Amino acid sequence: MIKVLKVLTLGSLLASSALYAANTAACVGCHGAKFEKKAMGKSKIVQNMSKEDIIKALKGYKDGSYGGTMKGTMKGQVASLSDADITAIADSIAGANKAEEKVKAVEKKEEKKAVAEASKFEKEASADKAKKLENINAHVADKARLEKEDLGNKKEVTEEALGLRKTNLYDEDDKTEGVMADYSRPAPGSATKFERAYLNAPPMIPHSVEGLLPITQNNNQCLGCHMPDVAKSVGATPIPPSHFTNYRPTTELKGGELVKEGKKVGIQKGDTLGNTGDIKLAKPKKLNHLYQGRFNCSQCHAPQAKVDPVVGNTFQPDFKGNDKMKGHSSLADAMNEGVDIK
Repeated sequence: MIKVLKVLTLGSLLASSALYAANTAACVGCHGAKFEKKAMGKSKIVQNMSKEDIIKALKGYKDGSYGGTMKGTMKGQVASLSDADITAIADSIAGANKAEEKVKAVEKKEEKKAVAEASKFEKEASADKAKKLENINAHVADKARLEKEDLGNKKEVTEEALGLRKTNLYDEDDKTEGVMADYSRPAPGSATKFERAYLNAPPMIPHSVEGLLPITQNNNQCLGCHMPDVAKSVGATPIPPSHFTNYRPTTELKGGELVKEGKKVGIQKGDTLGNTGDIKLAKPKKLNHLYQGRFNCSQCHAPQAKVDPVVGNTFQPDFKGNDKMKGHSSLADAMNEGVDIK
């Protein structure tokens, strides 16, 4: 209730402002919906800054005269902004801060509930951060749980145990409803990283993705923190070499003939359709930019919900005896290992 009322109030104010020419949606992933957070735990809290200070900071990031640890990250974020855009952003943030002070019509019961939930969230975040890596599969692979759910060791199997919903198959009351998935997570830079599900598995997203999705070819907020030249300074996982490599065969049409890696394939002068798979391995082409076949990060890297899976999982990952690989990738090397079919 609190969040809804505040968002509606702020939204109405900002929508009516002619000064709101620049979109601040991309900022909230790191700075918070009300600019109340330290980005990556390092920046100033923008909510506490004046309009003049915000303008000075953004212009300074743009020309390189301002900033410390976040300088490299912010320069790319503001590079395309005009002075008018910067002023509009500063106006919108300052206006939102004033509107926030006027939001008072909130039921006490809902307010107490919100405070309790915030406290619980902070405790969970602190507990997560105390760990080196969080194993998100630990509970679903728990031995006691697997034994309890194993129908093969039971003398009697009830109808409740047969389905995923764990209720009587003929009962359609409220108990059959699923649990709402909770995707609330700590802000980027303050979340504990997850173990990989298996060797070279895409790492899952441990932090909030508010304001970061959807990802497009022309708007990818992930790159601001995860590009290799920035990631180390903000404590983010760097994008691996495999994502800067094109493994696809060079394909072109020459004189009406399909040519892959310099070899003619396909229909050629009346021949039947050739085997387009006879180019077994194209030579990897290293790039100085992100390969566009991998621009959509969330296609493989997914935010994780706080929800109890309905069934256990007997899968056990094999990291080849190297625990370091629980948090790192050797995919670029593995791409050329091939498959042993003996």
